[in-house]
Amino acid sequence: MLPELAGFALAGAAAYAVDLVLFVWLRGAAGLGPLSAKALSFAAACTVAYLGNAVVHRAPSHPGHHPGRRRHRHRPVRRARQYAVFCAVNAAGAAVQLLCLLVSHYGLGLTSARADTLSGAGVGMALATCLRFWGTRNLVFRARGSGFGVREKHER
Repeated sequence: MLPELAGFALAGAAAYAVDLVLFVWLRGAAGLGPLSAKALSFAAACTVAYLGNAVVHRAPSHPGHHPGRRRHRHRPVRRARQYAVFCAVNAAGAAVQLLCLLVSHYGLGLTSARADTLSGAGVGMALATCLRFWGTRNLVFRARGSGFGVREKHER
């Protein structure tokens, strides 16, 4: 599981960098409003994170695999479905961060910039990262033939 965690963290760090840099550029030089800029930077970051995680979760070749054979015709549909679920998992993570901020700021009355940062980018990010890791592992890149949220066990 350590290589999987490391790959998830690396993909997440790259996505975070894309999100931050693109958001700042779209808000500044491009002159977009905050919501439009965030929506575009979030979509770009989701794409980077998906591609990074797809590399981490790529299935190893099995003995019957022949690289020269024609690819399965349903692969693009499966990839599109994976990407949609991946984006949904990431949106759920963003919702967790927002919920932490809402509870802290409006529910508990902790309204300072430090409290907002701690609740949204600290506690919220930690909880959202756990949700994203679980969702990426169990909903997006789960083993073929396994049940919902259950990874296939390897035989000895």
